Amino acid sequence: MFKILVLPLLYFISILPFWLLYSLSNFFYLLVFYVLGYRKTVVLQNLRNSFPEKSDPEIQKICKQFYLNFCDVIFETLKLLTISKSEFKKRCVLDEASIQLFEAYFANNQSIIGVMGHCGNWEWGAIAHQVYFKRMITGVYHPLSNKDFDAFMLKLRGRFGGDIVAMQALYKRLLTLKQQNISTTIGLIADQTPPPESAYWTRFLNQDTPVFNGTEKLARKFNYPVVFLNVKKAKRGYYQLSASLLTSDPKSLAEGQISELHTRHLEQNIRDQPTIWLWSHRRWKHKRPDNL
Repeated sequence: MFKILVLPLLYFISILPFWLLYSLSNFFYLLVFYVLGYRKTVVLQNLRNSFPEKSDPEIQKICKQFYLNFCDVIFETLKLLTISKSEFKKRCVLDEASIQLFEAYFANNQSIIGVMGHCGNWEWGAIAHQVYFKRMITGVYHPLSNKDFDAFMLKLRGRFGGDIVAMQALYKRLLTLKQQNISTTIGLIADQTPPPESAYWTRFLNQDTPVFNGTEKLARKFNYPVVFLNVKKAKRGYYQLSASLLTSDPKSLAEGQISELHTRHLEQNIRDQPTIWLWSHRRWKHKRPDNL
């Protein structure tokens, strides 16, 4: 059913011009926001807890703009099936200073860790590495329960190259690459919700928040530099990316410091443009354990 009906439809949507894609996104937004009300209670509660200083009209405005961005992300992600590299680079711009930052490590055959959040179009942000650089990237993902859709997303994310690895297999893959003296950029999205007992806990957007410590553990284990990728939505269909070096020597930092650093950068990314983060995620479903 997926290959016969769904897959051809997705490819057809992908070849549509952007103006028509955004017309579909507008319709989808009306359906998701006004008819289905998809996770609207979660979104509003997350926004109110994160921005207690904002009035209710301000919260409602951010909420609506979030849903529109969310729908845009869906259709923009499908566009990755057919978009050219030249068109992508016009719409997803990595600034020159960031390119030089990456290239300096690539020139020394140095593996690095790139971390970002679910801001703007995170799928575009993750794929930008394959478009801007010839350097290998090891992208980390969580396998989806639907095998057909999982295979589809793997093909989409790897269209411009890249080594896409399930989280459970990442450590083994990195050891193999290190033994073979093959450098890579490890791509991580670090704002999902980890088990509360094993997480790093901090204050994030005015709330006690568990943070995946995988970025920190990998950085300290291999002593790989850590770079944060900031995403800004310039206008509809156009994104600006910039990279910041968090540390070039992870083992020299105290435990928890790397997690704190990328969390603070993500928080600033969100505060700069609150409408572009993934507010529908149940980010604060866990309470801080008494011993943490």
